[in-house]
Amino acid sequence: MTKEIEIVCPPGQHEDEIVIKRLAAAALNMQPQKLSAVKVLKRSIDARGRKVVYRMMVQVFIDEPYNPEIFTINYPDVQFGRPVIIVGAGPAGIFAALQCIELGLKPVILERGKDVKQRRRDLANINKQGLVNPESNYCFGEGGAGTYSDGKLYTRSTKRGDVNQVLKMFVAHGADEDILIDARPHIGTNKLPQIITAMRETILNAGGEFLFDTKVTALLVEFGKIKGVKLASGEKMTADAVILATGHSARDVFEMLHHQNILIEAKPFALGVRIEHPQEIIDRAQYHCENRGPDLPPSYYNLVEQVDDRGVFSFCMCPGGIIAPCATAENEIVVNGWSPSKRNNPFANSGTVVQINMEDVAGDDGDPFKMLNFQHEVERAAFKAGGGSLVAPGQRMVDFVEGRLSNDLPVNSYLPGTKSTELKEVLPGWIHKRLQKALPAFGRKMKGYYTNEAILVGVESRTSSPVKIPRDKETLQHPQVKGLFPCGEGAGYAGGIISAAIDGVNCALAALKILA
Repeated sequence: MTKEIEIVCPPGQHEDEIVIKRLAAAALNMQPQKLSAVKVLKRSIDARGRKVVYRMMVQVFIDEPYNPEIFTINYPDVQFGRPVIIVGAGPAGIFAALQCIELGLKPVILERGKDVKQRRRDLANINKQGLVNPESNYCFGEGGAGTYSDGKLYTRSTKRGDVNQVLKMFVAHGADEDILIDARPHIGTNKLPQIITAMRETILNAGGEFLFDTKVTALLVEFGKIKGVKLASGEKMTADAVILATGHSARDVFEMLHHQNILIEAKPFALGVRIEHPQEIIDRAQYHCENRGPDLPPSYYNLVEQVDDRGVFSFCMCPGGIIAPCATAENEIVVNGWSPSKRNNPFANSGTVVQINMEDVAGDDGDPFKMLNFQHEVERAAFKAGGGSLVAPGQRMVDFVEGRLSNDLPVNSYLPGTKSTELKEVLPGWIHKRLQKALPAFGRKMKGYYTNEAILVGVESRTSSPVKIPRDKETLQHPQVKGLFPCGEGAGYAGGIISAAIDGVNCALAALKILA
């Protein structure tokens, strides 16, 4: 017999099997020895009361053996299967490839950037010298933006597909099994490269293809049907299904589609700054104590406020993390955040952004580049304000709200450096004013948040794609091109690693229907 119950466990004992078994037995009014085993199903931190606790949903086995699940991969050989070209090796592309193999299709992944090992050199050049390789950076390369920008697996996209299937695939390739039970699962930037490499090896061992430094410059379309792609080298590759999973920063892909008269549309997104506090400030506020101690992880927060009919909200919060430069071209500043698996850096950062609707930006709503051009203008303004070499404009939080230039900036994690700037010179006025109103309101919600010890770094602009590639809701194909499957964040159908991976799986399933 098995039962599912909730138990409450003090920090420091939440991984102790003996303690968990004892608590479960007490909840059932039984002796611990009567329980064969206890399996943790879900685990979350509850900091609402005076004492912080772990709430755990557990499955109790009574007079019944428990056989732990073993995560194995046994894929068929698809070397001679029907090819599916997958453009982009981010989570959408990789999970589309894995699903293709499971379906007996041969994935051919084309990635403009480099593998995870080679990418490190280009990232070092970004951080140390302010040099951006437009084909290999924090956004482009094996694993996509997620590989070197945190590895958060938290998602609300439970209706789009099987989240647990995606998490199990990560575990099968080396991720810690804790991601299956934690309420806010996280892999960490230091661990993701090895996991992504293992996924690539799975694809290759099953007969799939993985090509790096391979840029698609045109789609081959005949009579409204996809026939393949043309590469920058001039080579043509043929297939009756193409999954386009190029990420939210591949602006040249949008230009390629527009040039070929393939429909794309402007879409709303959000833009603002990345805000960094000393982690201890966030811990004090969330855990209600001076020192969280070794038994609790660095705390996170989630804040939202309606200001003048627009949502202002925290986004991609990184406890114990760093702010990273994520530009994909010269003369622009884009910032993002990430955390290592231990989240042991002394700072906590989060994107803090304002929702931007179509009517907020001047121009013709029929122009597919309307929102993208606006995004790019703000990124160029941030670069100009920083003065070059990816130095980012920054301002202390209270100074920002009260409208004065900061005399100096706090020590922070952004490696290329920050320059004291009045961010009103960078942000459009209506975004700047909403942020000015929202930050004190956040401070009223979370004690200690509103402080001049915090720095605002501009700009957080790649929250989602400002362009949407339309597709049919049922077939997932582009309405004009049969066999073309717009996929993931870049097409406007995902917002993170998990939702992108699920969308990749769904597009592979849709591709099978036209190839069968």
